[in-house]
Amino acid sequence: MFEIRVICDPADTDRVSHALAAAFDTGPARQYPTRDGRRARLYVTADHRTEPEPWPTPEQAYTLAPSIVSEIGWTARTAADRPFYDGLNREFWLRKAALLDRIALTDEADSVANDAADLATRAAQRLMELDGTAVVCAPRYYVRQQYAAWAKNQ
Repeated sequence: MFEIRVICDPADTDRVSHALAAAFDTGPARQYPTRDGRRARLYVTADHRTEPEPWPTPEQAYTLAPSIVSEIGWTARTAADRPFYDGLNREFWLRKAALLDRIALTDEADSVANDAADLATRAAQRLMELDGTAVVCAPRYYVRQQYAAWAKNQ
């Protein structure tokens, strides 16, 4: 465990705290003004992150998944049943991102799969935004991890 001290503009304290939390296991940031009162001093107790569990392979992540055709139907019905502005829920974005990931995996060399891979990545990024995650990884790996956990608990 170690202590980090940062002196920054008061407007940057949240951004600095979030960046430190993304890089380390941190406690709450303690904030004090500098002697001149123009900047802020942040003190954060931190520790190195433990090694993350390995990312599941697509086979591991989608073992319990319904067929692609079934998921296309579920996604289309769910999107059609809700107003566009509803924002939908996490399950929708998780299943949509997983569906697009599975389609993209079918034939990585195909140009259609390249389009699917781009769509899968964008849907995965949307899920990460929705989750407010600080995970730094390939978005599609994140989807596989989250889908495997979700499917296991269904």
